[in-house]
Amino acid sequence: MTKQTDLGGSFSLAGTSMSLQRIGYGAMQLAGPQVYGPPRDRNAAIAVLREAVAAGVNHIDTSDYYGPHITNQIIKQALHPYPEGLVLVTKVGARRPEDKSWVHALSRQELIDAVHDNLRNLGLDAMDVVNLRVGGAMGPSEGSIEEPLTVLAELKLQGLIRHLGVSNVTRQQFAEAQAITEIACVQNSYNVAHRQDDDFIDDLARRGVAYVPFFPLGGFTPLQSSALDAAAAALEATPMQVALAWLLQRSPNILLIPGTSSVEHLRENLKAAALQIPSAIITSLNLIGGTASGGSREATRGR
Repeated sequence: MTKQTDLGGSFSLAGTSMSLQRIGYGAMQLAGPQVYGPPRDRNAAIAVLREAVAAGVNHIDTSDYYGPHITNQIIKQALHPYPEGLVLVTKVGARRPEDKSWVHALSRQELIDAVHDNLRNLGLDAMDVVNLRVGGAMGPSEGSIEEPLTVLAELKLQGLIRHLGVSNVTRQQFAEAQAITEIACVQNSYNVAHRQDDDFIDDLARRGVAYVPFFPLGGFTPLQSSALDAAAAALEATPMQVALAWLLQRSPNILLIPGTSSVEHLRENLKAAALQIPSAIITSLNLIGGTASGGSREATRGR
């Protein structure tokens, strides 16, 4: 039997009764190559999900456009009926045509259909959290998100969504979103090398809003840094464990969703919760992002 471990403590999502372990699991890699089609080994994908939950992970990040549909169907097969306390977080706002591209899907009907697709493929009556995914391929883009978020707010009032979040947004778009409905979390691209949201994270921490960095390990291009390698050698850890531990120490409102299709890699990721990075090494890691902002100072405080 897999032993449950401390996963960096917990954080309660703003405006909810949900207390999430700070390391969760991102399900994107359970689909096939380029996040499209079935995985090479469906049984291995099921094993990863079951191992994650057995180890104490209580939130899984997914989307019905992963596959499409495949990832959610695997989650349902592996874990349904879901254990008490497991939070499933999805995102809407994109679709995957046959050319495997990523296309915006932000019209009213596309958003409604997406929520119902998630509910059907996950076997749920209501989604715990739905993130509205906007912006461009390389990061957030300016512009109002009122129209699509209002659609999701209506579905929340209908009882199909319990809580809402936003993804790939600017600080201005977050403020706009909060004027429409309560926002439980923000999911943006962020890691030790890409620090564009430093001030945003600090602001969200003061508000008690969770910040969930996607691509915490660099995404499709894993993080490469001599400073990261040196820190890993000094701490007798892997560079990816150090990158995850740095995020946990960066701010208490950061929740992690590293993804993998390997049970062994999953176990390595979860061990990052026990890694304490000394302040001197934190200072060297902060230089990777090329910033000496308030975010760098926050990282030295520990979790």
